[in-house]
Amino acid sequence: MRTPLVVLDRQRKLARLRAKRSMRTAVVIGSAVAGGVAAVGFAKLCDAAMEAHAWLVGPRHWLGPVLLLVGFPLVVWLTRKLAPAAAGSGIPQVIAASEIGRRRDEAGKPIPDDRVSLKTAALKVALAALFLVFGASIGREGPTVQVVAAVMAFLTSRLRGGPRRRTILIAGGAAGVSAAFNTPIAGIVFAVEELAKGFDKRATSVVILAVVSAGVAAFALGGNYAYFGDLAGSAGWSTWLSAPLIGVGAGLAGGLFSRLLSAWMTGDNPVRRLREARPLGFAALCGLAAATTAALTKGVAYGAGYAEAKNLLLGHFASGWRLAAGKWISTLAAAVSGAPGGIFAPSLATGAGLGALFAHVAPWAGGREAVTLGMAAYLTGVVQAPLTSAVILMEMTRDPGLVGPLLLACLVARKCSEMLCPVPLYHTLARAWTTPRRRSEAEAAT
Repeated sequence: MRTPLVVLDRQRKLARLRAKRSMRTAVVIGSAVAGGVAAVGFAKLCDAAMEAHAWLVGPRHWLGPVLLLVGFPLVVWLTRKLAPAAAGSGIPQVIAASEIGRRRDEAGKPIPDDRVSLKTAALKVALAALFLVFGASIGREGPTVQVVAAVMAFLTSRLRGGPRRRTILIAGGAAGVSAAFNTPIAGIVFAVEELAKGFDKRATSVVILAVVSAGVAAFALGGNYAYFGDLAGSAGWSTWLSAPLIGVGAGLAGGLFSRLLSAWMTGDNPVRRLREARPLGFAALCGLAAATTAALTKGVAYGAGYAEAKNLLLGHFASGWRLAAGKWISTLAAAVSGAPGGIFAPSLATGAGLGALFAHVAPWAGGREAVTLGMAAYLTGVVQAPLTSAVILMEMTRDPGLVGPLLLACLVARKCSEMLCPVPLYHTLARAWTTPRRRSEAEAAT
C-alpha cells in the first residue's frame, strides 16, 4: 500500500508533466498565430505591390515591358547576394528541410538552416513584393509556406520534448497554405499529400492545431471571405462530361510546364548550364521572354493573375487563349529565373484561361464550371496533388456541388501529367536544397 507521500509525489510529477505539455501546446499555438499574422501581412504587401505596378504602368503601357527587362536581373542579383535560399517557390526548401533536417558541427550543435530561417523569410517577403512591383508573373502562396514554416521553426526551436522539427515544418507549411488561401481543409490535405509523403499519423493533431490557429489569425485580420467569392451551384451532366476532357488538356499543359521547369532547374542540359554559368544574363533573357509575352497579350500576363481568374469566374468571359498562353510562358520565365516567387496563383490563372477556352469551343460546357475545373486540373498537372487541388478550389469558390467533377478532372490531369513528368515538381526541385550550407556558399561565391 502506497504511503500518502508517495502518492503526493506522483501527483506532483503528473501535474508538472501536464504543465509542460500545456506550455508546449501554447507555444505551438502562439507560433502558428504569429505565422498567420505574417501570412496576412505578406498578402497585403503583395496586393499593394500589384496596385503599385498597375499605377506605374497605367497610361504608360510601354513601361510594363521595360520594368520586366530591368526587374528580372535586378531581383535575381539581390536574391543571390542577400538570400540565396529565398529563390523560387519556397515549398521545395520546406520539403528538403523537413526530410533531410539540419546538419551539425563538430560540437554537435545544429548549423543554422538558411532554408527556413527568419532572415530568409523576411528577405523573401521583400524581394517577392519587389518582383510584383516589376510585374512578374508570380504568386505569394508558395513563399507563404516557407515564411510560416520559418516563423514556426524559430518560435518553437527551444521546445524540449515537444513535436519534432519535421512535424513543425510540415505544420507550418500547412498553416501557410491555409492562411494564404483561407482554406483550412486544403492546408491539411496539402501537408499530407505533398509536404509529408508518408506523414506520421501522430503529427496530424499538430498540423490541424497549426492550421486552425493560423486560420483564426487570418480570420481576425482579413475577415471570413472566399478567395474567389461565394459561387455555390450544382453540377449537371455537362459538367461531368467536361471534367475528363478538361483534365486531359490542362493536365498535359501542366505536365509540360513541370517537365521544362524540372529539367531547366535540375537537369543536365544547355539551359541549366547557361543559367549556372551566367545567372544574371540568363535572368535578363527570362525578363525578355516575359516582356515580349506581356506586350503580345496586352498586359494580362502581369502579376499573380488573381483579378483575371476572378473575372472569368464571375462571368466576364473571353476566349481565355491570351490568359492561358500568356501566364504559362511568363510564369515559366519567372520560375526558372531564380527569383523568389510562387506558381500557385499564376497556375490558377492559367487554368482559368484554359477552362474559359474550353467553354468557348464546347457549346455544352458551362462557363463558370469549366473555369473552375480548368483551374483545379491545371494546378494538378503542375504539382500532381489532385486532392489538394480539388479541395482548394472547392473551398476557394465555396461550391461543394462541384466536388465530384473536380476530383475526376484532377485525377485525369494527374495521369496525363505523369506521362510527361513522372516525378512531382516540388520533390524534384527539393533535391537542390538538401545541402543548404553548401548551396548557399556556392551561390554567394558566384
